[in-house]
Amino acid sequence: MLGWALLFFIIAIIAAVFGFGGIASASAGIAQILFVIFVILFILSLIFGIVRGRRPR
Repeated sequence: MLGWALLFFIIAIIAAVFGFGGIASASAGIAQILFVIFVILFILSLIFGIVRGRRPR
């Protein structure tokens, strides 16, 4: 998911350089949403990993 966010960010930068403001704005918005979702899922996985812990064998 972080890869998709980075891809949309790069698309936004390229679109902004060429003067396509609408496409740049939309791509930047999508990149922000994907990045926030990635961060939330990452934090949740860390919390569940700590709570679950490792069980001795």
